[in-house]
Formats: sequence, structure tokens, C-alpha cells
Amino acid sequence: MKTTYLSSGVNIKAGDEAVRRIKGLVKETFLPNVVTDIGSFGGCFEFPTLQYKRPVLVSSMDGVGTKLIVARLMKHHDTVGQCLVNHCVNDILTVGARPLFFLDYIGLGTLKPDIVVEIIQGLVTACKENRCSLVGGEMAEMPDIYRKKDYDLVGTIVGIVEREQMLPRNVQAGDILIGLPSNGLHTNGYSLARKILLKHHKATDYISEIGGMLGDVLLRIHRSYLKAVLPLLEDADLHGVSHITGGGIVGNTIRVIPAGLKLQIDWGAWEWPPLFNYIQRQGEVDVEEMRHVFNLGIGLILVVNSNAVQRFLANLRASGEEPIIIGQINR
Repeated sequence: MKTTYLSSGVNIKAGDEAVRRIKGLVKETFLPNVVTDIGSFGGCFEFPTLQYKRPVLVSSMDGVGTKLIVARLMKHHDTVGQCLVNHCVNDILTVGARPLFFLDYIGLGTLKPDIVVEIIQGLVTACKENRCSLVGGEMAEMPDIYRKKDYDLVGTIVGIVEREQMLPRNVQAGDILIGLPSNGLHTNGYSLARKILLKHHKATDYISEIGGMLGDVLLRIHRSYLKAVLPLLEDADLHGVSHITGGGIVGNTIRVIPAGLKLQIDWGAWEWPPLFNYIQRQGEVDVEEMRHVFNLGIGLILVVNSNAVQRFLANLRASGEEPIIIGQINR
């Protein structure tokens, strides 16, 4: 029997079919700056030179982590793409940058066009919502690296900011921390959450304490805060932005304050969403461990001049947010 690429586990025809089906979807994200089509060896984006004086490109790369296991269990693959784009958008937002374009990597044990299309649909949805062009990516079928039903999803974003408007800036003692609510775990802490929750439940179990089917609650989309924060980026009273990912509120927010200053978090300023309480009870997790691993209901933190807090709160509420004062910066 002759050996072929297909018998080795790589299906070129399936890959071609996936590309054919996603091509139209991806083009929906193209802004006028995109100057190449899908299928080129490199995605090309015309730099908006006339709109900036001292432009700085800001890039970030991230993945969705073991949230992908929940997607596989639920056979629901479109939301993880949204999570990935939104996560990356929030990361560069902490520098004051707005997104320009995005690239993705999908590694699979077995390339199934239907699953690839679902993933890309999520990426496309979020790119359109964040006005970000999906200019390229890579699909790699690697049966000896990934198990048959497994896949990995990674993304790279490139954004732009004026040099003089980069964050953080002028963070000082007395600054107030304004928290914006998360939509659940976002994309962090899933290894611990799965170890606890899937020990006691199936992903399809309805759990009254968390208000829904476990898998659906765990797959809630990582929020993008771009729409709410974008109008505030040029405000001199915005001193810093912290995206609450792995490491929790303290671990991420200390990254945007200078040495010699300290965080004072008012842990009683908000209530944990039910999912976090349920994880803690079921797993008998210490409070400090919960604070170190999870966002606990706060997805983004703004570091704001104390004299401007009420103005920021009003602007955020007008954008549909429910901001919470959760602490301040001290010496």
C-alpha cells in the first residue's frame, strides 16, 4: 500500500475546502487599508501615516487556553474566536492603542472544515465589532502534535497609538481605581475551574447556583472594553489601564504603577458573580488563591486622577458600563 499525505493524517483537500468557505467571511473584516486578498503569503495593511504625528505600533499575542476544552465538550466553537480577539484588543488598550489588524493560528489534530468555519466566524464577528481587519492566518493539521479532536487557537494583534498618548502616564498616589465588570472567567483560570467543576458535573448540566448550563456559563465571551474606553484615551486624567487576566486584579494592576507606589483594593466594594462563589465552595479554594487566579467579576481597571472620578463614572455609565470604585493608589 502506497503512503500518502492523507494516510499520514493530513488532508489537503479538507484544508482547501476550509479556506474556500472562510474566504468571504474574512473579507467582511477588511478596512480600506487592507491591500491584499486572502491567500497571499503575507497580509498587507497600508499604514495610516497622515492620521498620526508620532505613531507607535503596539503588538500582542495570546491564546484562549483550556477554554478550548469546554468548547470541544459543548461542540460550540464560534465564541472562542471572539474571546481571542477581544482579549488581544484589551491587552493593547492598556497601552492606549486602538487595533489595526489581526492574524490567527489554528493548529488541529484533524482538520474539519465545519469547525474551522465556526472558529473563523467568531474571529470575524469580533474583528468587525472592534473595527479590526483579519488580514491572514495559518491552519496547520498536525496529527502527531494534537490529539484527533483537539485544536489550539492563538492570535496576534497590531494596533497604533500616538507616542505622547501612551499609557500608563503620570500614575500617582491618590489615583482612584475604577473597575469595569467582567462577563465570567473570560480566558483565564480554566485549568483550575475545570478541575473543580467537571469533577462534580458534566458540561451539559444545568446548575441553578450559577444560573445556567455549566458549559454555556464557562463559554461566555471575553468582553472587549474598546467601545467604552476609546473616548477616554486622550483624556489626561486617565493615567493607566489594567486588563485583568492571569494573575488577578493585583498581579495585573501592579504592572501599570511605578515602583514606590502600592495598591489598596477594597475587596468589599463589589460582590463576586455566582460562578466564582460556586468554584470556591466546590473546590474549597482559599480566598487569596481565588484573588490570584481569577478576575472575580472585574475585567478592566482604569487608574484615574481623583479629581476626575465623577466625570469618568458618568461617561462610562453613558456608554452602558456599570463602573465600580474598587480602590486607590497609595505610597
